[in-house]
Amino acid sequence: MTLPLEGVTVVALEQAVAAPLATRNLADLGARVIKVERPDGGDLARGYDHAVHGTGAHFVWLNRGKESLAVDVKRPEGRTAVKNLIDRADVFVQNLAPGAAERLGLGAEQLRAEHPELIVVNLSGFGAGGPMEQRKAYDMLIQAEAGLISITGTPETPVKTGIPTADIASGMYCAQAVLAALLRRGRTGEGSVIDVSMLEATVEWMGHSMYTQMYTGRQPARMGLSHTSIAPYDAYPTRDGQVLIGVQSENGWRALVHDVLEAPELADDPRFATNIDRVQNRAACDAAVAERTARWSTAELDARLAAAGVPAAQIKQLDQVVAHPQLTARNRWRTVGTENAEVDALLPPATFTDVEARMGDVPALGQHTYVLLTESGMDPDDIDTALADGIAVQADRFHPASAR
Repeated sequence: MTLPLEGVTVVALEQAVAAPLATRNLADLGARVIKVERPDGGDLARGYDHAVHGTGAHFVWLNRGKESLAVDVKRPEGRTAVKNLIDRADVFVQNLAPGAAERLGLGAEQLRAEHPELIVVNLSGFGAGGPMEQRKAYDMLIQAEAGLISITGTPETPVKTGIPTADIASGMYCAQAVLAALLRRGRTGEGSVIDVSMLEATVEWMGHSMYTQMYTGRQPARMGLSHTSIAPYDAYPTRDGQVLIGVQSENGWRALVHDVLEAPELADDPRFATNIDRVQNRAACDAAVAERTARWSTAELDARLAAAGVPAAQIKQLDQVVAHPQLTARNRWRTVGTENAEVDALLPPATFTDVEARMGDVPALGQHTYVLLTESGMDPDDIDTALADGIAVQADRFHPASAR
């Protein structure tokens, strides 16, 4: 069987996290993704660190399965080459500064005037228009503007999330929108212009907290590991550590106190009869649960909770996640190449039963420049000149000498 997006070509003028995550998802599904990078260092994420055999961890995560074209789009030769590749593509994704694509002659209106069937995605911090259109947008700043930081952390200390939530949210909406646009184009022949705002993607993820504010007038409190609307829902002590427990139903509460904690008297305590009662008496509920969980070791309590069907988990450190028995049992790890060494990569979460995601290599900067410039229609002598003049960069190790 073929992958769903085989035959689809995506040109991406992208960097950092949000847009690269979107196009990596498309590459995993079989699309050909041509990543356009600056000749002087490439995508910013290449230099965030050198954690993965000399390559940036963000870059390895976000760019497998792509081809790297290192060319200066501010120079006419580079701009023409990219435009020629877009002319033959199905999708163009960009997350440049607002207005930059238009100044390069790569704006959605300009491109679709020539190619009505083209799907153009503009991913930005705040979206087109509005007073913040031109503001710089990094993940932490968007988390702050979207209110995510205000509800994350402990009562004393607000914090950002430990992963780039705003980038991930907008990248996932971007990929989802491209799939929808391709489906519509298959029916109508018409392309699309899609505007994805990091702010709006993150505000959408605020979900129940936003509705609580809108319809009660109350700012949801920062709860740490606890939950504003559910109890018991927190980390509870064991003899040698702690276990997270989350009970959302009355059946779950009865299973917890009867089958796990061996405290049936709590089941009929009027303070804890319903979830609303337990939330109103959260301190007493948490204290009653904690007093009893401390009788068992972490492993013993976790086993008891699992046997009773009570939602619970141990707090895994990242080394434990990498070796997680569930991921191992489901054979979720694969090996992909980078310019320096092979690395492990996790299969995408959506699993097709008849075909596996394409887990392509992570490209070196300019790994495919010569081939792509040739494909764009540039004469071999002009390619040599562009390389000599620094308009483009070809990774030496991957220079296709046989093509010259």
